[in-house]
Amino acid sequence: MKENSPNKTVNFYGNDFIVDENVLIPRPETEQIIDEVLKLVGRPILPGVKPTPAKLNPKGIKILDVGTSSGCIAITLKKLLKDVEIYASDISEKALKIARKNAEIHQAPITTIISHLLKNVNITPDIIVANLPYVDKTWDWLDLDSLSKEPEIALFAEDGGLKLIKELIDTATSKYLILEADPSQHKQIIDYAKSKYSLIEENGFIITLSLR
Repeated sequence: MKENSPNKTVNFYGNDFIVDENVLIPRPETEQIIDEVLKLVGRPILPGVKPTPAKLNPKGIKILDVGTSSGCIAITLKKLLKDVEIYASDISEKALKIARKNAEIHQAPITTIISHLLKNVNITPDIIVANLPYVDKTWDWLDLDSLSKEPEIALFAEDGGLKLIKELIDTATSKYLILEADPSQHKQIIDYAKSKYSLIEENGFIITLSLR
């Protein structure tokens, strides 16, 4: 069995995060999740750029990062939004161990929860963000060798890659839901969610939904 060796770092949104074989390697497209949250709370994405009008007052709100893995999303949000309560859930205790270590390094206090999606989550977040497994192993353009150093549980999902995303949509009650998925999956996700959530924005790999 491989021993954990959490000594590799990957940059995400300007900060370095420890990763190992138990967590997903942060990718540039995921950084857009941070931008979408900043838009919702009326904070500037870039210095000198006027922010969009806030849909939520950030003071005292709760944000939950579902499937946090290395904790890069949750920790980045806490560093940028110090007055927001940040929660991070994952089904893997080994992943949460890395997330806690990253949170300690960055002095970004977050609350971690071991849970399959929302099963053990006892709060009602205002915003849920999620980079869940959405890769379909049958995609003919997929380079499986390039993904071999990452945990399969963090990458692959059944039902064309949408099984967990659909389950989260079914169980979520947050006012806003921000999801990452392959752009080819977006229409299916938006159609699936439309009885419960309306689309605010579709940008790159990211979909931002609002509870109806």
